[in-house]
Amino acid sequence: MTIRSIIQDMRSRSSRVVQDRFTGGPAVEVSVRVGEDGLNQSCWASMPQELLREVLVRIEASESAWPPRKSVVACAGVCRSWREITKEIVKTPELSGKLTFPISVKQPGPRDSLLQCFIKRNRSTQTYYLFLNLTSAPSEDGKFLLAARKCRRPTCTDYIISLHADDMSKGSNTYIGKLRSNFLGTKFTIFDGQPPHAGAKITKSRSTRIVNSKQVSPRVPVGNYPVAHISYELNVLGSRGPRRMHCIMDAIPSSAIEPGGVAPTQTDFSLGNVEFFPSLSFLRSKSNHMETFSSGPLASQKDGLLVLKNKAPRWHEQLQCWCLNFHGRVTVASVKNFQLVASPENGPAGPEHEKIILQFGKVGKDLFTMDFRYPISAFQAFALCLSSFDTKIACE
Repeated sequence: MTIRSIIQDMRSRSSRVVQDRFTGGPAVEVSVRVGEDGLNQSCWASMPQELLREVLVRIEASESAWPPRKSVVACAGVCRSWREITKEIVKTPELSGKLTFPISVKQPGPRDSLLQCFIKRNRSTQTYYLFLNLTSAPSEDGKFLLAARKCRRPTCTDYIISLHADDMSKGSNTYIGKLRSNFLGTKFTIFDGQPPHAGAKITKSRSTRIVNSKQVSPRVPVGNYPVAHISYELNVLGSRGPRRMHCIMDAIPSSAIEPGGVAPTQTDFSLGNVEFFPSLSFLRSKSNHMETFSSGPLASQKDGLLVLKNKAPRWHEQLQCWCLNFHGRVTVASVKNFQLVASPENGPAGPEHEKIILQFGKVGKDLFTMDFRYPISAFQAFALCLSSFDTKIACE
């Protein structure tokens, strides 16, 4: 049998389970159990382990980029034995430089290079869409990763971030976090929908209760966990000068950028977040190093945490403007453009503080590039970039 026939068989089984889910009443639970047993007893489960591993290794190696990489995801949904082996074969973005499963958007990016993405803005609906670059330039063929919707409130602004392009509500199973600003748009907090590391403290709010009411599994509480605080300094030059950005990553230690440093890596979504994709359990990293780091406001408890600051632009005398080298990834001048590097905790800056961790810039009216690397994730990078879209009364 070819991989095409295997994928078709898996899709037909999944569709039957989905249809049974909508029959209602007690029959729903019975139908789901039958579907799960079918997954476990699939004819493909009897394949010899040595042969199966060799087949999956070759598929993973040959399908190195999207859209063909969807075959790797499909293999993980064929049956339980395929899923377990696929989890072992597929590496995290930190090691592979690839975003494969949905959980990959919550894991740190590659160490050796910037992962190229782009953001599309829809002004009429106040929504933002993050795509993975499939070509050297942003295009319509990007791989969708995340979506965000802007929600204005009397005292703040929320950006709700979701795994689904059309379902961006706090009570949704696809909700993964949010960005919240203060009234002036100068301070922001990034909230994760689940614990970013062991011992993370949840922030109690009305939205937390709404999300928890939709939760399926009590093992992993879904709510608001602060993972970063962003501050834009007062710009005395007004709109003529560049923005000054300062970020404290509550979930990442400052040692993560050093050689051999490790950043916390989320390994799975809570069940409430993956109900939309029931046949796939996501990969687990063997190199996870979960430690407890204090979460707190921007002005305190920052010792030992990674601090990011925007790279200072230089004044170009001939062009009469502030300039940064984006290596061709940004083509339109904008106050929103920025590059973030690690700020030295104490003493002089080392080579690791020169590396660009996140860069964001404009290439069209509603099109922006976003490139990021270890130790931040696509979700964190997306939220950081969303803060640049918000109006800043006191900065410009």
